[in-house]
Amino acid sequence: MRIIKKINTSAALALDSAGREIVVLGKGVGFPPVPYELTDISRIERTFYDIDPKYLGMIAELPQPIVLASADIADLAEIELNCRLNPNLPFTLADHLNFAVERLKSGIDLTNPIAYDIRHLYPKESALADQALEILKEQTGLILPEGEAVNVAMHLINAEAESGDLHSVLMTMKILSEVERIVEKNLRIQLDRESYHYSRFVMHLRYLINRLASGTQTEERGADMLRTLSKEYPSIYLCAREIANYFRATWGWSCNDEEVLYLMLHINRVQERNQ
Repeated sequence: MRIIKKINTSAALALDSAGREIVVLGKGVGFPPVPYELTDISRIERTFYDIDPKYLGMIAELPQPIVLASADIADLAEIELNCRLNPNLPFTLADHLNFAVERLKSGIDLTNPIAYDIRHLYPKESALADQALEILKEQTGLILPEGEAVNVAMHLINAEAESGDLHSVLMTMKILSEVERIVEKNLRIQLDRESYHYSRFVMHLRYLINRLASGTQTEERGADMLRTLSKEYPSIYLCAREIANYFRATWGWSCNDEEVLYLMLHINRVQERNQ
């Protein structure tokens, strides 16, 4: 196996015997000068095919134990759901889990506003998400609250093959375009539409749009946290409020405080990554 690009000391881009590019994880695989021939295959812990190059930078920042646990979760999901999932799932899920751990360390524990909808409409994915938190605990010692399983389920759902009618697709595209314009105008940034963080932001918006369009109501639990963060991040808050006002004025949709809070968190993250 030929190692052609270092990601970090324990991850690298390689070519297999057929010349296909793969991401490999293993102790020290990215340490020697590249390119080089890796002859001791026992050093490789995991291999991943068909990974989008835009995720390589993210892989370098992720703790390897979380990545390995996420890979096991993705493998289990493919077996249980009996379908091929997006090959980037191990890394997008690892990024989310790592972000969730960081949030909890900062004292931010959120209930997903569409938790009931997800568990009701996607019982298999929800059950797998519960197992995922156990796998994470067993392999890394990290304990996330039960409510975080809904967010994991959303990643599994997103990784499955999706379909939708043309009207819904066009409506969603129009709304996303306007939300992006609001974010870029308010924060004076240019969104990197090729980045993973942009993809994650869009994924959250898609679920929010689907929920608002269906008229599903959610409980308001984020008012206190919203008041606190609105003072700490006034520009992010105003941006989220403008998006909520756009939803109301154009589509007749109402965002409660918890949904505005989630918008703030995702807007703040995409802004930080842009900077």
